[in-house]
Amino acid sequence: MPAIRGLYLIRGAAGASRLTARADAPAGGAAAAATVDEPVMTVEFSRFDTWYEIDSWYEGHFLERTRKGAFKRTIKAQGPAGIRVLFNHGRDMSIGSKVLGVASLLEEQDTSPYMEVPLLDTSYNRDLIPGLEAGAYGSSFMFEVVSESWVYEPTASDYNPNALPERTITEVRLMEAGPVTWPANPDSTAGLRSGVDWLMDQHLDGESDTGETARAFAAFRALHGLRTSLDGEPAPAAPRPTPLTPAPGPAPARHVGGLSAAARRRRMTVLGINP
Repeated sequence: MPAIRGLYLIRGAAGASRLTARADAPAGGAAAAATVDEPVMTVEFSRFDTWYEIDSWYEGHFLERTRKGAFKRTIKAQGPAGIRVLFNHGRDMSIGSKVLGVASLLEEQDTSPYMEVPLLDTSYNRDLIPGLEAGAYGSSFMFEVVSESWVYEPTASDYNPNALPERTITEVRLMEAGPVTWPANPDSTAGLRSGVDWLMDQHLDGESDTGETARAFAAFRALHGLRTSLDGEPAPAAPRPTPLTPAPGPAPARHVGGLSAAARRRRMTVLGINP
């Protein structure tokens, strides 16, 4: 089944972002690499053929895996330099959307996509280097699903004891990747809270209009009959999204401040408070 295009997803990567020694770096390992210009950060993505659980307000509740080969076309089309490398998906209060570097290598390896990024000689990268040396940051990436397949009523199994719907991603378009403070770890036994929820909460806290995106995710849940963490029922069919074009005539001013009702409800649920 073709994927719903335009839904940008966030997933935790296979391992922590780290600094590594270059071939021409002096002896001494990663610590020595950090003393020369352009220390190299390595990032791995999306461990292939490993099932992980998605439990998301926006995406629904299902198992997901990524097939080897899913990144080949996007890597060939965009090349390493076509992928933005950001910290915390460009939403860090200090660094913002400044790039950390331009990838010199991006390829699929046996178990995961792999990227090498010579870090730019900037003050914000120097602030990140101690944490990268210590392996304190996780990794995350943003992508769009191009091709996927679903099994909606699987038989219960060791990896899927609750017989959740199973999604297999066979092709993606990669947009952005880099280190993050709080990765959604696909290897966690507690399941994966989708990074989409974090990103949407960030938008709702500000003044961005996420109505179009929220309707698109509602359509995604309805198409696949997915349940959500909030209501435990299949998502209702969503109306066709309408373009965000200005209405004729003067529009009243709209002021946004604080959390929306939906964002406040989600946070109270996470904290165990009955809204």
